[in-house]
Amino acid sequence: MSFAIPSAAPALRLARFSAEIRAAVERVLASGRLILGPEVESFEQNLAAYLGLPHCVGVASGTDALALALRALGIGTGDEVATVAMTAPATATAILSTGATPRFVDIDPRSRGMDPVALESAITHETAAIVPVHLHGSPAPIVEIMAIAERHGLAVVEDCAQACGAHINGRKLGSFGQAAAISFYPTKNLGAMGDGGAVVTHDAAIAERIRRFRFYGMNAAEEAVSWGTNSRLDEIQAAILSVLLPHLDAHNEERRQVARAYRVGLAELESGLPPDLPGAIYHHFAIAAPNRERLAQRLAEKGIGTRRHYSPGLHRHGAFADRSANLPETDLLAARTLSLPIQPEVVLGCSDRVIEAVRSCLS
Repeated sequence: MSFAIPSAAPALRLARFSAEIRAAVERVLASGRLILGPEVESFEQNLAAYLGLPHCVGVASGTDALALALRALGIGTGDEVATVAMTAPATATAILSTGATPRFVDIDPRSRGMDPVALESAITHETAAIVPVHLHGSPAPIVEIMAIAERHGLAVVEDCAQACGAHINGRKLGSFGQAAAISFYPTKNLGAMGDGGAVVTHDAAIAERIRRFRFYGMNAAEEAVSWGTNSRLDEIQAAILSVLLPHLDAHNEERRQVARAYRVGLAELESGLPPDLPGAIYHHFAIAAPNRERLAQRLAEKGIGTRRHYSPGLHRHGAFADRSANLPETDLLAARTLSLPIQPEVVLGCSDRVIEAVRSCLS
C-alpha cells in the first residue's frame, strides 16, 4: 500500500545529503580499499569520540555487534542472559547465537524498559549477563540495572540498536555497561545504505577480542588464534555514516520536535503516550491504544502508515517461546503499541495531519 505519510522512508534522509554521500562513495571507489580500510577506522574513532568512549569496532550488523560483545565477555553455552521480550527478535537471536539462553524479564510500564525489581528476582546461578534494551530510543533504567549487575557480579551489554545519541543527564547511552551494541540499519536514526553495526566499550581488551572475532579470529600476523567469523563493516557504509554522524544531534532534535507536537496534540491519550524522558531520541513514537488493529486500519485508509513495534513479545514467538515467563506488562504493551510516523523527512511540518487523523479515528 502506498501512503501519503509512510511510517518511514530512509531514502529521503539519505537524499538530504546526497552530494556529500556521492562524494564519499566516489572516494572509496577511487581508493580501491573496500574492506577494513581508512574509512572504517576514521568512523570508529569519530563515533567513539561522539559517545565519550575510547573504543569502537565496526561490524556487519547490530545483531552481530550484540553477539560478539557477549562472546568477548565470555558468555556462552550454559549461561543465561537476562533481557526483555519487548524488543526485536535480533536481541534474543544474538544471545542464542553464543550458545546462551535468553531469560525474559518483564518491563516497567513507566519506562517501557527492563523492570529492575523483576530483574533482581529473575537472577539465578546460571545468569551471567544482562542485556537491557533502550526501546524506541528511550533510556531504560540503566543506572538501577548497573547497580544490580554490580551486586551480583554480572556483565552488562547495552542494546543501543535504537538509541544512538540518546542520553541520561548528558551521558550517552552505551557508556554505562561493559559494552554496547549499535545498529546502522537504514531506518535507524544513524542509518547506513545497508546493514552495519558497531560495538563500543571502555575496555581495550574487549575491543581487541571483537576486532579479532570479526575477522576469522586472526591476529595482526593474520594467524587464526581464536574463534572468529566474518563480520566487517564495509568501507562504503563507513564513509556514508561519516557523512551522517555530524548531523545526528540535529536529526534527533527534529525527532524530538515531532514528538513534542504529538504530545500536545494527543494529550488525551495520557498513559498511552510513550515515556517523556529528556534524553530520548524517538527512533519510534509508539502510542498504546486498546483498539490498535482498528486504529491502524483506519489510519491506513487516511494514507498514514504505522508499524507494530513489537507484537507479540519474544516470549510468545516460536523460536524463543518460554512458557514459564510471566510477563503481564509486556503482554499488555505488546498488544497495544502502534508506532506513528516520526522520521523528520516524512512528517516534520505535517504532524498536524497525523494528529488530526488519530484523534478522528479514536473518536
